[in-house]
Amino acid sequence: MKQTLTEKIIRAHIAGGLGADGGLSGEIAIKIDQTLTQDATGTMAYLQFETMGVDRVQTELSVSYVDHNTLQEDHRNADDHRYLRTVAARYGIWFSRPGNGICHQVHLERFGQPGKTLLGSDSHTPTAGGLGMLAIGAGGLDVAVAMAGGAFRLAGLKVTGVRLTGQLQCGVAAKDVILELLRRETVKGGVGRVYEYFGDGVKFLSVPERAVITNMGAELGATSSIFPSDRMTLLFLNEMRRAEVWEELSADPDAEYDRVIEIDLSKLRPAVACPHSPDNVRPVSELAGLKVDQVVIGSCTNSSINDLAAVASIMKGGAVHPNVDAAIACGSRTTLLAAEEAGILRSLLRAGFRILDSACGPCIGMGFAPKTHGVSLRTFNRNFKGRSGSAEAGVYLVSAETAAASALHGVFYDPSGFEIERRQTDAYVNKAARFADSMLTAPLPPEEASRVNIERGPNIKPCPVPQPPAHSYTLPVILKTGDNITTDDIMPAGAKVLPFRSNIPELSKFVFSKLDADFWKRASEAGAGVIVGGFNYGQGSSREHAALAPMFLGVKAVIAASFARIHKANLINYGILPLVFADPDDRERIDQGDTLEIVGIHALLADTSTEFPSVTVLSRTKPQSYRLFLEADLNGRAILRAGGKLNAMRRIVSNE
Repeated sequence: MKQTLTEKIIRAHIAGGLGADGGLSGEIAIKIDQTLTQDATGTMAYLQFETMGVDRVQTELSVSYVDHNTLQEDHRNADDHRYLRTVAARYGIWFSRPGNGICHQVHLERFGQPGKTLLGSDSHTPTAGGLGMLAIGAGGLDVAVAMAGGAFRLAGLKVTGVRLTGQLQCGVAAKDVILELLRRETVKGGVGRVYEYFGDGVKFLSVPERAVITNMGAELGATSSIFPSDRMTLLFLNEMRRAEVWEELSADPDAEYDRVIEIDLSKLRPAVACPHSPDNVRPVSELAGLKVDQVVIGSCTNSSINDLAAVASIMKGGAVHPNVDAAIACGSRTTLLAAEEAGILRSLLRAGFRILDSACGPCIGMGFAPKTHGVSLRTFNRNFKGRSGSAEAGVYLVSAETAAASALHGVFYDPSGFEIERRQTDAYVNKAARFADSMLTAPLPPEEASRVNIERGPNIKPCPVPQPPAHSYTLPVILKTGDNITTDDIMPAGAKVLPFRSNIPELSKFVFSKLDADFWKRASEAGAGVIVGGFNYGQGSSREHAALAPMFLGVKAVIAASFARIHKANLINYGILPLVFADPDDRERIDQGDTLEIVGIHALLADTSTEFPSVTVLSRTKPQSYRLFLEADLNGRAILRAGGKLNAMRRIVSNE
C-alpha cells in the first residue's frame, strides 16, 4: 500500500485506533516522542503534570522554554521562570533559559529529529515539520498527559498533498508560498488536515524556508504540516552539528492524498496578509506606495540567518527610512551569534535596526507596539486585531525581503527588483552552534532530581478542576459572538494579561475583555452560562486558558457553527460541552440574554450509537428549540463524563 509520509510516521507510532482498512479517518492514538512547552502555557501544564503522580517524564525528550513572558515588570514572571526551572530539574526536563530563543526555532535547531513525533503547548509547534517531524500543537493538559506517558488522540485526519514545482524568483520568499496557500484555503480550510509538501520544487527550499511554511500552516487551522527529510535536511542538521540524527524520509511514489494542491513556485510574487486576518492576502504591488510606520523582522516565523542576510543585502549600506521604526527579533541565540560572526548584525545595527530580545515579544503584544492607527509590517504569523498591543493599528504580514525593502523606502515596496545576495552562512551557523547549549540546562539524573525543591511564587495558584456534568442545565446566554473568534479574543495576551497565566482567578477577569468589557462581571453574576458562537470558533493559539478561564467562570457549554481543532479539544479537557448547530441559521434566532435548557446530558455522553450524538435544546425565552450535535468522539465523551481530562487521568493513574 502506497503511503504518505504522514501515514508512515503515524503507523510507526500507533498506540491504537486504526480502522480495519488501515485508514486514518477514525479515532487514532499515537505515541509522543518529544514535548515542548513555553512559559505562557507551561506553568499550568506542569502544575497539572505534578498532580498525575508520575515521578519523571516518560517521553524520549521534553523541553521547557521561556520565550513569552520575558518582560519582568515585577515578581510574577520571574517567579514563573523559577518554578519552571525547578520543576524541569525535578522531573527530567530540558530547560531553555530566557533569552535563548523562541521554542519553535530552538527546537528546530537543537532537538528536532526526522520521523519523530512532537507535541507542544503552542499552536506553531508544526514548525518542526520543516525537517520531517510530525509536530502537533495542543493544549497544555494534553502535553502534560503525553509527558506522563499517555497517548495523543486524533480523529478524522486527512492528508492533503501540496505539490511544489519550479523555483522561487528573486525577491520572492517562502513566506509568499504559505500566504498563497492561505489565500486559497482560508484560516479554516485546514481543520482536520495535515498538509504534506512534495514535488520537484521542494529540493530548492532550505529547512528554515520550509519551517516558515510549516509554522504558518497553523493559520490554516491544520493539525500539522510536513516536508520530507532529504539532502536539504541533512545540510541543516550538519550546520547544527547534529547530522547523526538524520534519516531520509519521504512519501512513497504515487502515494494517495485526500486531495492535491498545485503551486508553481516560479509564478509566485511577493504577497502580504492585510489586517486583520492571515488569509486576507493581496499582492504587495497593489499596496505599493502606502506609508509604513513600523517594521519588525523575526519571530518564530522568519528569523533564520538567511532571512537576516537577505535584509542586510537589501539595505546595502543604506538606512532605515526616517519615518520608520524598525527592529530585529531573532528567533534564537544561535541565529544572533551566527549573524554576529557573519558581520550581518553589524550591518543591521548600522542601518538603524533596533535589536530586541530573542523571544516572542511584539508578536504577542509584549513590547514594540505600533502607534495608534499605525501601519506595521511584520514577518510574523498572526495579525489579529489588537494582538500587537495597539487596538487600532493595522498589522501586515510579509516576508523579510518585503519588510526590508519597505523599511528602506518608508512605503510598501515590492522587493522583486532587488538583487538579493544569499550569503554562504553555513560556516558561521556551524561555528555559532558550538555555543548553542550554553543557555540550555540538561535534565538531572533521577537520584539527584528527586532531591530538587520546586519553588512556587505567590502568584502561582492551583489549577481549577471542573465538576462532572449535571443531568440538565438551564443557562443564560452570557455572550453571543460572530465568526472566526480567536483565542486572542477569548483570552488576550500582552504585558497586562500574561503575568496571570498561573493565576486563573485573576486571569478570568480578562476573558472576552477585548470584545465585551462587561463579560467578567456578567458571567460572575450569572454563576453559570452558555456562549453562542459562529464558524471557526476558537481559531489561533493553542492557549488552553481560553477554555480554562471560562470554565472557572461557570461556562458549561459553547454552541457554535464550527470549532477550531485545538480549542475544541481544550473545551472537552475542561469539561465544557462543544455543541454544534445542526442548522447554522439557528444561531440567528438566539440572542444574548436568552435562557436555554439542555436536558439528558448524561444520556448524551453515554451514547455510543453514532459518531456525534444529537440533543434538542429548548429556549425558555422564546417558543423555539434547536437541534445540536455534541462534537466529541468516544474518548472525548468519556473525558466529559469524568469532568475533564485531569479527573480522567487521575482515575487512570490511581486505577479507579
